[in-house]
Amino acid sequence: LPVLHLIKEAQQQHGLRHGDHQRYRSYCTRKIRRLRKSLHFTQGTKHKVAPKKITPEMMNDERYLHLPIFEAERAWGYAMQLKSESNTEPRKKFHMVSRLKKALQHASELLRLCESPKCDARTKLECQAYHAWILGGLQFETDNWQKAIDAFSNAKTIYEKLSTAFTEDIQVLYQQRVEEISPNIRYCAYKIGDESALKDLQNMRLKSGEDQLISKLDDLLIQTREKQASTLSEITWRGRTIPIKIEAVRNFLLNLQDSSTELNSAEGSESKLSIYESLFKQCIDAQQTLRDVLQEDPVTAIRGQAVEGKISNNHYLHTYLSFIKLTKTIERNLILIECAKENLPGVQVDDNKKITKPQDMVRLYDIIIQNLSEIPNLNGLEDDTDLEEEINTRVLGYKAFRTFYIGKSYGNGMKWTEAIALYQKSLEYIKKALEGYKKLKGQEIFKLEELRKEVNGVVYSCHASSILTTSDSPELLQPSTSGNLQHVPLDERLDEYFEDKSLLSKKPTIAKFPPEFQPIPSRPLFFDLALNHVELPSLDQKLNQNLVGGGSGITGLVKGWFWGKK
Repeated sequence: LPVLHLIKEAQQQHGLRHGDHQRYRSYCTRKIRRLRKSLHFTQGTKHKVAPKKITPEMMNDERYLHLPIFEAERAWGYAMQLKSESNTEPRKKFHMVSRLKKALQHASELLRLCESPKCDARTKLECQAYHAWILGGLQFETDNWQKAIDAFSNAKTIYEKLSTAFTEDIQVLYQQRVEEISPNIRYCAYKIGDESALKDLQNMRLKSGEDQLISKLDDLLIQTREKQASTLSEITWRGRTIPIKIEAVRNFLLNLQDSSTELNSAEGSESKLSIYESLFKQCIDAQQTLRDVLQEDPVTAIRGQAVEGKISNNHYLHTYLSFIKLTKTIERNLILIECAKENLPGVQVDDNKKITKPQDMVRLYDIIIQNLSEIPNLNGLEDDTDLEEEINTRVLGYKAFRTFYIGKSYGNGMKWTEAIALYQKSLEYIKKALEGYKKLKGQEIFKLEELRKEVNGVVYSCHASSILTTSDSPELLQPSTSGNLQHVPLDERLDEYFEDKSLLSKKPTIAKFPPEFQPIPSRPLFFDLALNHVELPSLDQKLNQNLVGGGSGITGLVKGWFWGKK
């Protein structure tokens, strides 16, 4: 039961934000009546009062502890109301003291109930601090400065210890209460008469209970942390504690804890992959729920803008979920890689299974490298140099594997020069990754050592295969041709290998410029010589027939229209 959080929330919502103690006292009265009615714990009937006491055996509901808390708050609120009125009416100070004694009586009843084993460590500590605070207030008002400073110091010690055990949201409440208590301690020390011994007095009071109070606090706080870890109300990641208030996120993290044991007991890759798939679905749901909460919160940054300074707990929790998703994706892909290795060429493969190509392995390693590269860019991890160094080292290791399988694909295509170059690049990545893993003490050193042995063997195999391939053309290997090829431009000897050092100079012989002229066939020409020897037919007869047959004048025209021609 978070006593201080319960009290502060009620005070802020019901009058104390504006200093209205009367309104808060009325709320406490109504709250007690509702609690008694809901618990069927009424104090008699309308006609007769029958007081009842709460016993530890009855506490099967935490609301039984609410009754003494709000009864103490009601008496304390009435006392604070009378204190403000006693400035003009001094007689009300006696009534105020009696109300504080009544509040202390209810706080003592609360402390007695919390000794039950049904109450956890946090409830016991908060009840002790609340009782000490009420006692200090009573002694303060009755001018018992020594007893007041003892009680306030005990309350301050407990609240300071509690503030170091919980998350930032709850720490604010405890720190505010410590700030409220500190002026009272200073004033009591001043009233004792030794102004210069104020700090020494506080240290003496803290050290006087070190063997009993502090050791007991540490034991109880350890129990509280263990219970919080079991109920998963908060997580600690990268040195920061994050409270978990969303049920979907809590369920996902609980399932994540259980999945580790399931993966260890799972047989076969298919069952492991199914576990990962279910985890991904739950992670997506948890991220979506948390994303909705972030969108509803007006304090959070707008999407697409950078978050300046320290990000909120919900943002950091979203980063943690994204980190889990990326790491679990990498683990899933590593299982897929192990399955694919069983079907590589050169390994006995079942007839029903498909042979794995090196390109498939390259694709999986590309996804892993991409996932690793996204991790340092998550919100809140930009300044984490240790994580960035670890990620860079892992990326180098996976780049070595990817380059190795790219070289295998070129080797399968009998491109020996490119394959050997890629294998050499893979060896460079392995060397850099091993240096990084020695600093990080990673467990992937053994895999990289095995890869280096395999790469060294494949390099010699490729070199031998290239010699066997070129041995079919012995004229290319004759040293006498080196002098002849030295003066031949590069574009004219692309099919012949020769280490020409002039290509690295300032004037390499690549091609002849301007190029030499080459003879080409000319375009044929056609001349019309037969036209002069052709005899054309006479057209005089055609012309005479047209002159004779045609009519003349308007008469001939009309005759032609109506009667035609003969």
